[in-house]
Amino acid sequence: MRITMIGSGYVGLVSGACFSDFGHEVVCVDKDAGKIAALEAGRMPIYEPGLDGLVAANVAAGRLTFTTDLKQAVAGADAVFIAVGTPSRRGDGHADLTYVFEATREIAEAVTGPTVVVTKSTVPVGTGDKVEAILRETRPEIDVAVVSNPEFLREGAAIGDFKRPDRIVIGTDDAHAQVVMREVYRPLFLNESPILFTGRRTAELIKYAANAFLATKITFINEIADLCEAVGANVQDVSRGIGLDNRIGAKFLHAGPGYGGSCFPKDTLALLKTAEDHESPVRIVEAVVQVNDSRKRAMGRKVINALGGDAKGKTVAILGLTFKPNTDDMRDAPSLAVVQSLIDAGARIRAYDPEGMEAAKALMPQIELARDAYEAAAGADAVAIVTEWDIFRALDLKRLAKAMAAPVMVDLRNIYPPAEAERAGFTYSSVGR
Repeated sequence: MRITMIGSGYVGLVSGACFSDFGHEVVCVDKDAGKIAALEAGRMPIYEPGLDGLVAANVAAGRLTFTTDLKQAVAGADAVFIAVGTPSRRGDGHADLTYVFEATREIAEAVTGPTVVVTKSTVPVGTGDKVEAILRETRPEIDVAVVSNPEFLREGAAIGDFKRPDRIVIGTDDAHAQVVMREVYRPLFLNESPILFTGRRTAELIKYAANAFLATKITFINEIADLCEAVGANVQDVSRGIGLDNRIGAKFLHAGPGYGGSCFPKDTLALLKTAEDHESPVRIVEAVVQVNDSRKRAMGRKVINALGGDAKGKTVAILGLTFKPNTDDMRDAPSLAVVQSLIDAGARIRAYDPEGMEAAKALMPQIELARDAYEAAAGADAVAIVTEWDIFRALDLKRLAKAMAAPVMVDLRNIYPPAEAERAGFTYSSVGR
């Protein structure tokens, strides 16, 4: 099939590369000429394990191409996916649909035959109706069907998630669109990945509900971690104890500094705004957002407390800046709040992250960046592990401690057993243990 992907960011590029690997002919479109030139030269705009090789293989096979010419890319396509950004709108927190609607108008002008237009971007309930209205108003004569097909990709594991999904959600009541979407995902259907056909609005809400529920699990175990510290329990054992219950499950029950990234913060906020607009409050999600915001600031205070309650003039080594490992994404990363609270308290920050250094230069210009964990810790008064990169899981703790002015470790991801860190000479604190 001929597939056009509007937007060559995280979702569009990963989806386009995977679709082409299924054997479809895919064109990825982006208005950023620099990004398209880089992709044509084999340079990825994001860090995602395995993506560069997947793109290169399908470009070489002639199944994957890149362009800035939307009109040419859309003409003759069987399915056109909208995979542009939907950031939180300044001022009110609603999802900003500017790019979605701009793409829709351009698609309407470019369509040449029967086409299925698919919203892959995360959009509020009812957006598909607006997309369809724009298409009809722009060119009433065109034969189009609008489908919602939300993505469920984890950064750092996106290719595996796309090719081995828990489910594929397709929102449409149009018979022809269902046939086209079955063909688009046929390789996965043959592998028995379940396809769930729903109404379009239902599909849109499934995406938000899924992310809000996962954010709730993270926030829940973080509050339980605080209780564990207060009563002398171990949150990791609590997580195992409840996670072994099949009704609950073990995933997203790891205590830490709070959730961040490109999805959970903006999607929980957008769901709240949708609920407010329809006078149907989701109070649990309200609490999740509030607790998570407070959580990040509290982790900064945790580091300050480990310094004896006074961070002024002291150097803190931060290990890990991205919101999670195996990505270069700094959006709403807990490190931003932790670092800012330490700077506000008068601390000097020296940090290292395997992939987040370039983004950190723009977002945190006041911090010093190191070449590795040991350089970050040299002469520091404390070291804080903020992101659980594998490279931080097997550090030479004795070497790290000897390099520091004061061997204080705050492990916000519970990477190390307390006894191991203490044997290496650290005054050690973690989360919920």
